[in-house]
Amino acid sequence: MSVALGPQLQALQKRLQHEFADPRLLIQALTHRSFATDHNERVEFLGDSVLNLAVAGLLYERLSELPEGDLSRVRANLVKQDTLHRLAVDLGLPALLRLGEGEAKSGGQKRPSILADALEAVIGAVYLDAGFDTASALVRRLFQNVEINPQMQAIGKDPKTELQEWLQGRKMNLPIYRVVGTMGAAHKQTFDVECEITEYGRTERGIGGSRRAGEQAAAAAMLMFVKTLDT
Repeated sequence: MSVALGPQLQALQKRLQHEFADPRLLIQALTHRSFATDHNERVEFLGDSVLNLAVAGLLYERLSELPEGDLSRVRANLVKQDTLHRLAVDLGLPALLRLGEGEAKSGGQKRPSILADALEAVIGAVYLDAGFDTASALVRRLFQNVEINPQMQAIGKDPKTELQEWLQGRKMNLPIYRVVGTMGAAHKQTFDVECEITEYGRTERGIGGSRRAGEQAAAAAMLMFVKTLDT
């Protein structure tokens, strides 16, 4: 079934430099869970992986002399919430989000976590619509005006980044994050997230006001465990 996009979404397609073969994917990418059951969390999960791989490829090319650990540090700076939030605002996503009434009244259109997730969902939607090469090209356009240099510092390093670097330094697999439960009304939900390190058969839990916040809390709990292994 074909879907006609309104003028605002057509303008967004021009900014993305991608016209959707299936416009429903773009609509879904902009739909928060507070608005409808057909929301953007699954496609945002996919977009997160596409974003990380695309940025990794970009850094591999641009920073050819940098070792693995430093590349991971620079990538973490580029895909963090603050950066994605700014890119989402530049794309004009705040005015296009589909939010439930409660979330809209509480300022959801300006919430960095919601906007960062929506941007990842848009990237995931482009991937589903046209494949990795097209999605990667979009990521490169999004980051073309973002400063990328090997001196990027990990000041105030977040728990997910610190845990990732700890594992990579020991040639271990990256942690796996899963949302195991949600609580509360749609516009005031808390997320119960599990972090797993397969090599240890270990899981830790964390709770936050967004999926990202829950992941950070779970990573912080896992960090407390792995650091005991170094003592």
